[in-house]
Amino acid sequence: MLDKNYYPMYLYQKDFLTDAKEKGAKRFILALERGEGECERYETYLYESGHDDENLRYAKKLVKAMIWAYGGYKFYLYGGESVVEGLRQAYSDGGERAFDYNFMQNVYLRPLEFVCVGLEDLPEAACKAEPSSAKAGGYRIGFDAGGSDRKVTACIDGKVVYEKETIWFPKLNSDPTYHLEGIVDSIDNALNALGGRVDALGVSTAGIVVDNEVRISSLFRKVSQKEQNEFVRPIYKNLAKKYNCPVKVANDGDVAALAGAFTEGGEILGIAMGTSLAAGYVDSDMRIRGCLNELAFVPVDANDNAAVDEWSGDVGVGVMYHSQDGVIKLAPEAGIALDETLSPAEKLKVVQALANDGDERAVALYERMGDYFGYTLLWFACLYNIKKAIFLGRVASGKGGEILLDRARSIIAAEGSSLEIVLPDEMSRRLGQSFTAAGL
Repeated sequence: MLDKNYYPMYLYQKDFLTDAKEKGAKRFILALERGEGECERYETYLYESGHDDENLRYAKKLVKAMIWAYGGYKFYLYGGESVVEGLRQAYSDGGERAFDYNFMQNVYLRPLEFVCVGLEDLPEAACKAEPSSAKAGGYRIGFDAGGSDRKVTACIDGKVVYEKETIWFPKLNSDPTYHLEGIVDSIDNALNALGGRVDALGVSTAGIVVDNEVRISSLFRKVSQKEQNEFVRPIYKNLAKKYNCPVKVANDGDVAALAGAFTEGGEILGIAMGTSLAAGYVDSDMRIRGCLNELAFVPVDANDNAAVDEWSGDVGVGVMYHSQDGVIKLAPEAGIALDETLSPAEKLKVVQALANDGDERAVALYERMGDYFGYTLLWFACLYNIKKAIFLGRVASGKGGEILLDRARSIIAAEGSSLEIVLPDEMSRRLGQSFTAAGL
């Protein structure tokens, strides 16, 4: 078996809780504050006494999973007196998880905190987001800010009356005026198609969105930090003033998940395996909750000697299992030699071609990728309330994607879960990002 030391987080947590309950367990609840009136909670157990190292190891993995799945800046811990100091040390500027600590400070503009509280002082889960609908009434505009093109859709009572796609180069331009002029050009064209009236504007964009602000995005990679702070962060909020209407901004992964929710219903997680691992989530009330959903950094393998992610420096995180990196990682062990002069995307194509031809090495590789996906979806179902997951991305294509999908479904069924994996073909044909954004 490939990657024989793989220890899924789902099974690690299951084993940890089983042993803790047998030896004496206590409730451990983590509430993560993301903004005023926004909080996500996770309830679990720790060993009641002793086992301090095991408790801290488990707590550190949970904290990492929560900050990258939900996002936030302040943890309220009930029952966490034995681990709080270890968490503060690990998640600090000079600590073991300095990358996570500093990244979140850039996103939320304040340091990550950990406080222990009594049960009565523990914040409840809360969300300020409003429901979205494909049939949202009124005169609405949806805008999709992509890396190579920008798209806009104008709708009246859910019916498309105008669409336009325009090539642009946001990643190559250092002057934020270029970005603003492109955005305004698309929206003005849609506004003209609506006769000058707009009731709401929705935006789908690559990057991390907090409070309708783009905090971090590859679209503005050439823009200086000073100008990002001054011009980029409020760029969409300023549109609300310009067009005198509400503006709602969402990450493109969330908008993709919303497109699925429009046809499949809520409680849905979108997973895209490509260059990295992208994701989006829509809850049972058809709301994009404002979760970070940066699942590329969520721990999915509890093996301490797992593959290292070059960016975060951490081991066993999602990008190394659910992207082209996962395929490339397994290839040498499967006996597949890849030319090092090839790009990662080209290496993926080599393995995909072998899988399409029925090569046993590639089949074994994709079966292991299916193990990864099945167990990780079960783990994500511990973090999110989900009934379905949408399977997207270039890793999902071809015979290899079919093998991966079949294996993942068998893992989920074996664990007694009713979680369903759905494919996006119909949704992709019917709904685009800009159309979906119009319903935000």
